[in-house]
Amino acid sequence: MLAACGVNSPEELFQHLPEAVRLDRPLDLPPGISEYEIVQYFRDRAGDTALGYASFLGAGVYNHYRPVLVDTVVSRGEFLTSYTPYQAEISQGTLTTIFEFQTMICQLTGMDVANASMYDGSTAVPEAAMMAVRATGKGRVVVARNVHPEYREVLHTYAKYQGMPVEEFGYASETGGIDLEDLERKMDDLTAAVIIQSPNFFGIVEQVKAAAEIAHKRGALLVVVFTEAVSLGILEPCPDADIVAGELQSFAISPSYGGPYAGIIATREKFLRQMPGRLAGQTTDSRGNRAFCLTLSTREQHIRREKATSNICTNQALIALMATVFMTVYGKQGLRELARQNLAKAHYLAGKLDLRFSGKYFNEFVVRAPETINKELLKKKIIGGLPLGRFYPELKDCMLLCATEMSKRADMDLIASHAAKPQAQPQEVIA
Repeated sequence: MLAACGVNSPEELFQHLPEAVRLDRPLDLPPGISEYEIVQYFRDRAGDTALGYASFLGAGVYNHYRPVLVDTVVSRGEFLTSYTPYQAEISQGTLTTIFEFQTMICQLTGMDVANASMYDGSTAVPEAAMMAVRATGKGRVVVARNVHPEYREVLHTYAKYQGMPVEEFGYASETGGIDLEDLERKMDDLTAAVIIQSPNFFGIVEQVKAAAEIAHKRGALLVVVFTEAVSLGILEPCPDADIVAGELQSFAISPSYGGPYAGIIATREKFLRQMPGRLAGQTTDSRGNRAFCLTLSTREQHIRREKATSNICTNQALIALMATVFMTVYGKQGLRELARQNLAKAHYLAGKLDLRFSGKYFNEFVVRAPETINKELLKKKIIGGLPLGRFYPELKDCMLLCATEMSKRADMDLIASHAAKPQAQPQEVIA
């Protein structure tokens, strides 16, 4: 290599650099080790991470069991190496899985059509907002303050350069659900979308029907967001929603330090042409057999930019396939039973703690507890809840806890022993 460069030594190669920026010693790295030593090193490091710890941390990323069949399927070379299925003649396998994914999402959400997936839940929310703007011809969006804080941050980032005003409305201090009166005040005839989350960031099941009535009265669309997909196994789909946007991480997608995940957008058929991203459709081939292809892809690389519905030019095909395999393995009854397990365990734990809100909840809930208990729990290999003061200063003495089917009674009892609700003081008897 040096000869090809026309120099005789590394020193000569770098002689144009000032002495002050040249390193005159070997890199400060340990000597090389064998392969089995490297493997053992990383196994030891894995022991330092969340592996082996019980987790009660939710807030958009949930600790659910991943069936082993999921990785068996998605690790097949046909899926791992598949490219964008533009050429339907050689992409029927990938297109079939996408079509099945879309069908299952429609069944889960009660919507008519769903796309091939979005990057994640956080990007699905602003895409749903922009979709509502296109569909209504209006330009303003109102979003509940108890929608996931990071989702709202992504929404504000998108909106800044879309010229799309976004205003937030509050939540009820007692129940943790949306403040319907505040929503009424924030609405006007220029509002394109009302965005709520159910279960919301506090875990509370929202008043979707009431929010829909307020939105539709002013000609706005209702966007319902979810972060905990398992809740769809027991909660009724949103018949009053116009657009559903959400995150499927709970469906056999590992936490992985925050991604990659798979988001979704599902909607009514009348808004089909305003959907962003990809859509796989069913047709017949030249021999009359069932076949699939990409359709209604009104994206920038297909049509003139000013007519595009989105610059989202891809989907999370492999990650969405994980969710598809998960839904296939569990089926309707299995998902319902999984949701019931989550509900039961969450209520067992919550019953021992001091709940902050009175609203109905699924598997997450807010409790009054000092942040310091998390350090004590870590010593016992338990990852505690999310302190809420970071996102909600008025809840600085509270944390968000989550219990799933993976939660064990002994661990829940241990949390309760550190953050149990205060016992009522006996009343003094006056003779």
